[in-house]
Amino acid sequence: MRYLSTRGLPDDPRPGFWDILLEGLAPDGGLYLPESYPQLDTATLGRWRQILDAEGYPALAQAVLSLFIDDIDAAQLRALCERAYSAEVFSDPRIVPVDELDGGLWLAHLSNGPTAAFKDMAMQLLGQLFEFELARRDSALTILGATSGDTGSAAEYAMRGRRGIRVFMLTPAGRMTPFQQAQMFSLDDPAIVNIAVDGVFDDCQDLVKAVSGDLEFKHRYRLGAVNSINWARLVAQVVYYIAAWLRVTTADDQRVSFAVPTGNFGDIMAGHVARMMGLPIDTLVLATNENDVLDEFFRTGVYRIRSASETLATSSPSMDISKASNFERFIFDLLGRDSARVRELFAGRLPEDGVFDLSGTPEFAAVRDRFGFVSGSSTHADRLAAISDLDRRDGVLIDPHTADAVTVARRHVDPQVPMIVLETALPVKFSQTIKEATGRRPDRPARFVGLEEKPRHVIDLPNDVEALKALIAERSGD
Repeated sequence: MRYLSTRGLPDDPRPGFWDILLEGLAPDGGLYLPESYPQLDTATLGRWRQILDAEGYPALAQAVLSLFIDDIDAAQLRALCERAYSAEVFSDPRIVPVDELDGGLWLAHLSNGPTAAFKDMAMQLLGQLFEFELARRDSALTILGATSGDTGSAAEYAMRGRRGIRVFMLTPAGRMTPFQQAQMFSLDDPAIVNIAVDGVFDDCQDLVKAVSGDLEFKHRYRLGAVNSINWARLVAQVVYYIAAWLRVTTADDQRVSFAVPTGNFGDIMAGHVARMMGLPIDTLVLATNENDVLDEFFRTGVYRIRSASETLATSSPSMDISKASNFERFIFDLLGRDSARVRELFAGRLPEDGVFDLSGTPEFAAVRDRFGFVSGSSTHADRLAAISDLDRRDGVLIDPHTADAVTVARRHVDPQVPMIVLETALPVKFSQTIKEATGRRPDRPARFVGLEEKPRHVIDLPNDVEALKALIAERSGD
């Protein structure tokens, strides 16, 4: 398996998995994707059904990931998956249990990891992959990332204590819940540096891309990425789509739909990859909150990023994003993998105009039939109603982001096709909104008691590339 950049030229070198694992962004500023997607058939899906039933989630992960990761012994890959998805890490041995809800919905639980968010599903594997490859190369890695809520804590909990890894994680100052902040800022580890940026998440994301785009600085400090711009994060998420499909279906050709809350287009991009591989997915339902940049595109064909002042602070804060860093990957596939057109849009038109319009193209006209996407947005009132309704009808408590997905999913339910909603996080991370919706605060797992009272370890920083570079140099001992 070789990989190419969304902005690359036809004769560009095609790196392997282990090279792109440590690199993150491609040198041309593009994002990596496989040269082609492996194709699944019913026999393979039937075999994977037996593997999941008999051997569990780690064995399924090894089977799926082996299609994308070569240059590693099968037993070594299996061992990495076993450690990533062990009982010591995830509280439910099924890793991705599913529940049937009222009204044709299913809920795939993705928040049984150490930070109670779906980001643990990929990040725990990423930590194992990083440590394995760095040991093989006798090398080190400086991880530079940005988070709107859950990526940062999942990354820090997955990377702490790993040999040769240092983490610099940017957060938008004051834009996360107190619980989310405490999960990150309470970590007291010299190899983990939390940075509160004076701006919104998109500013943090832009800083990461700007620093990573300085190739001399990137190579000097061995910068890598844990955001979903890193292909390894994305391919790890493909596994739970397959696991959820296997647990909901009874036949190896049975179709399902997925409803996915998304702001950065990472979670649903993994669903797109699974569908392109041949997983029987009927519809991918994209759900946004009031920051509806992605919903606007799938409804109109116009992709218009918002300014910091236009990006709203909502009760589903992990989706308060107006520049979806994974969206370029989908556009690459949508436009027939034409890297010249992608470069024009993402390196030219979008930085200059803040918008591009594909509404009149034949590719956009086929976005539903060929790629299965529909979309919708949700409001604070919608979230409260969805949380209250599921609590009353199903006895299930969901977080606000999952509530966005439930809200939009209900607009697209087909009685003949199961609709699987992907969970984002445990409700405890958003207790104020849960109380507003239900009149009570969610139960707090014992490991999180007193979290907000712990000392905070965070550095305030202006929205400035040079200031960030200086901090990285200082904390790296340079």
